[in-house]
Amino acid sequence: MTHTEIAWEFAEVFSELPTDQINEVLAKNVPMETLEFFTEYAESFGKSEGLTGPTAARLPNLMLLGYLLHVLEERLLNGDDSGVI
Repeated sequence: MTHTEIAWEFAEVFSELPTDQINEVLAKNVPMETLEFFTEYAESFGKSEGLTGPTAARLPNLMLLGYLLHVLEERLLNGDDSGVI
């Protein structure tokens, strides 16, 4: 599977998850410090780039999805099936 195929599959599965399952995936795969970093960094980046409104509000989520996709790719490449994703 290519990185692009993994990303599309991940996006499809993730978009179908109910909120409680998304929260479970986050709790089991993303340290709280990482979530806090994404929020702070996205806010800082958004301000520096003049982003406001819905675009600025979505930046932490985009970073988080990228992080989860990276975790998934690493686990697939390393043959690690112990992860939650």
